[in-house]
Amino acid sequence: MRVAVIAPPWLAIPPKGYGGIEAVLDGLIVGLKLHGIEIELFTVGTTKLPGVKIHSLYRTEQYHHIHKPMYESLPILAAHLQFALNFIKEDGHFDIIHDHNGFLGPQVLGWATYDKLIPPVVHTIHGPPFSDQQMLDQDLPDNRPFWEQLCGLSDRFYVVGISDALMQTAPKALRAHTLPTVYNAVDTNNFIFKSKKSDYFFTLARFSRDKGQHIAAKLCTQIGAKLKMAGTVAGISSPKQLAMEVANPLSPYRNASDFRYYSDYILPYTIKNSFIQFLGNVSGKRKQTLISNAKALLFPIDWEEPFGMAVIEALASGTPVVAMSRGAMPEIITHGVNGFLAHTEAEFAEYMQRVDEIDPEACRRSVEAKFSADVMALAYIERYKEAMRRSG
Repeated sequence: MRVAVIAPPWLAIPPKGYGGIEAVLDGLIVGLKLHGIEIELFTVGTTKLPGVKIHSLYRTEQYHHIHKPMYESLPILAAHLQFALNFIKEDGHFDIIHDHNGFLGPQVLGWATYDKLIPPVVHTIHGPPFSDQQMLDQDLPDNRPFWEQLCGLSDRFYVVGISDALMQTAPKALRAHTLPTVYNAVDTNNFIFKSKKSDYFFTLARFSRDKGQHIAAKLCTQIGAKLKMAGTVAGISSPKQLAMEVANPLSPYRNASDFRYYSDYILPYTIKNSFIQFLGNVSGKRKQTLISNAKALLFPIDWEEPFGMAVIEALASGTPVVAMSRGAMPEIITHGVNGFLAHTEAEFAEYMQRVDEIDPEACRRSVEAKFSADVMALAYIERYKEAMRRSG
């Protein structure tokens, strides 16, 4: 089987720090290769994966453009997808396309599959969730009309969700084109397992109100617990740069909601409490060490999280997770076995003080059984075969 994998054009694979989709693709490609699948990857030129043929329109990562206005950032994604589509059509010998580009990918490839000069398409919906009332109340645009307008898709285009929770609210128009869920995964060999933990909690996510890091900071302040917080703030990666932008009243970053979230809701805790620390974006061995030594990963999300790569990265390291019971968390965390699921801040605080009850070995086993790269690769191979079978 020869598969054209179309990654987003924003980050290299594997990512150096933050990069959920890219981390998933790293594990998936490794797993597919082990099962004899021939992969050709459409990504940026700085991607280096042994034994994988790389096709690139852009030589370098385009992430520094991702938060710019649509009329500046959209042409990058559109050109990347058109480049891939042109190559695949001219080549004529791929068996399946696996796309990972939100919204524009389904739109372009959904129409392109009517032309049988390209192979069937499987598109992974990584998020965001389908719009609900909470999102609309936050004045977020309603994304449901987009999916509803995809009705009448060809029988050569299919979608896969990354959790059952994500797909439960999918519009009816998608149901006939939806294949069973495939969970995101990691290569457990890339994570350090430790059974003995240090005395600090850890958060790992881009800073956003949805991720709820302010809850972690507040609760750690209340109990006097050490907290190390890693992630980007509106694309800012380093504590030094963030400090400069926070100190600058004219900083252009003040227009970014994630920057204001950090400045208004996180910064006061880091100023008052030396035991609450912002680390910036972390990657490689440093990231592995921080995760594996943490007494628990705190995941106090305030939205219907489609998956949560940081959660399985922590579990792969033997680190339990305390999370709000929203989105895909009940599909990943077995309460009292590899972590705890809270419904309120009070419950969350209680479970933070019970993390020693969790066996690190059980955390690791939960990933090996359900969220390993091999499990994900085998599941996608089945989805590819099903899409090809249905396409005739």
